[in-house]
Amino acid sequence: MKKSSIQIFAIIISFLQISFAQEKKTYLPKIEPCPCAFKADSSLNTRCAYLIVPENRKKPAGKTIKLPFIVVESNNPQKKKDPVLFTGGGPGGSSLGIVRSVHRRSLIKNRDFIAFEQRGTQYALPNLGGNEIGEALKTAFRNNLPKDSMIVAGVKRLRERLTAQSIDLSAYNTVESAADIEDLRLALKIDSLNLYGISYSGGLMMTVLHNFPTGIRSLILDSPLPEFINIDEEEVGNFNEALNTIFQKCQNDSLCRIKYGNLKEKFRNYFNGLEGKTFSVAYLEKETGNTLNINYSRSELIGVLENTLYDFSKIKDIPDIITEMINGNHEVYAKKFIDDIFHNQGPSGMRMSVYCSDKMAYAKDNMIKQQYKIYPYMAGAGYYLNDVYRSMCDCWKVPPIAPETKMAFYSTVPVLLGAGDTDPACRPIYNDLIHHYMPNSQRLLFLNRSHGPLIRQDGDGFIEKFLNNPYGKIVSDKSDIIAY
Repeated sequence: MKKSSIQIFAIIISFLQISFAQEKKTYLPKIEPCPCAFKADSSLNTRCAYLIVPENRKKPAGKTIKLPFIVVESNNPQKKKDPVLFTGGGPGGSSLGIVRSVHRRSLIKNRDFIAFEQRGTQYALPNLGGNEIGEALKTAFRNNLPKDSMIVAGVKRLRERLTAQSIDLSAYNTVESAADIEDLRLALKIDSLNLYGISYSGGLMMTVLHNFPTGIRSLILDSPLPEFINIDEEEVGNFNEALNTIFQKCQNDSLCRIKYGNLKEKFRNYFNGLEGKTFSVAYLEKETGNTLNINYSRSELIGVLENTLYDFSKIKDIPDIITEMINGNHEVYAKKFIDDIFHNQGPSGMRMSVYCSDKMAYAKDNMIKQQYKIYPYMAGAGYYLNDVYRSMCDCWKVPPIAPETKMAFYSTVPVLLGAGDTDPACRPIYNDLIHHYMPNSQRLLFLNRSHGPLIRQDGDGFIEKFLNNPYGKIVSDKSDIIAY
């Protein structure tokens, strides 16, 4: 008689003592079956459980946390024994929902697929989510109050609530998350893993490789943010590089050039001229039915452009949106930006902890300021391209991660790298830098795409070829996807 999923997990637990004794750990990770937050298509078998590990590995006898994961089994009777493990980006995003579509992906053809929830995210216990920061920002918009000071007040409230629950905020960082993935590999007795990361988790997967190299067969990194990049020192430049890519394409296209002229110059002249100017718009708050008179400035207009750059279907509309703004028709866009604010909870406690310990702790203020000398229309805009910044981290008070985690390293492990040419966050140059340190990596540049193009349908065939033969040359026959 076939054993149930719970029985299978119970058998796995019996092997843990021997496995972790060999690893000379001072704690014993455990696996505990749990209900599935999501299930794959009924054609595939789905198993769900928690990985239970110390919240802080420096205190192995202390509090434990529960991290859910979902194993989706391939139906291939000749499947390989090296599953793909995926975890999401952010930091702060959930990782589990991808199992709902895995039956349509090449990931499941020849090997099992594991979706692993990072510590502190939505389905983990504890979950460091909260709406304190989002509510503070809404209050600022409703009453036209200074946004920075209101956000800092929200940060303080979120921190107070989480610490009152005895949550160790210093334990939510990339080093601990990398150790979680290694513990899961050992607990499931997997000899070799293919790691799949997107955005922030691209850097996380590189950290797993750096800290625990023996169990890694390959990496798939989609728009990765390497740990050795201090994104705050580059985000303004990254945003403008993405815009410049669109401006240049428009200039090279005769129809676009005729319709929009020298769009780059027009954009810069207009936005430089908005310094100190404020507009107002009547905004209907749907939840309350109240009509609010909300002030906005070039800050919110820049936010509209950033959000549009992330929307694959709207990238082509950016020349028209900028032209409409220049012509003074920007109320509709301001309302859309405010809509997004009123339906967003703001950064979670997990995002705050990771971002402040990994990124902001190593960012240099003089480098951050230098960006604004090159792009003066961004200076004083009052809009942060990243939703976690210095004054917030000053309140969050978590120590920096170990310096060696921020250092680049060399590896011969094969890597598939994807990037979009209009990505305003993780530019294609990051893949070039990774390639320098990882010579067995291959790069795909998706034209007219933004953040995370590899995880979409266009990238699926390349992922299949790579997993089947990680050292084989990746070739693209599509003019808008460049393999190099």
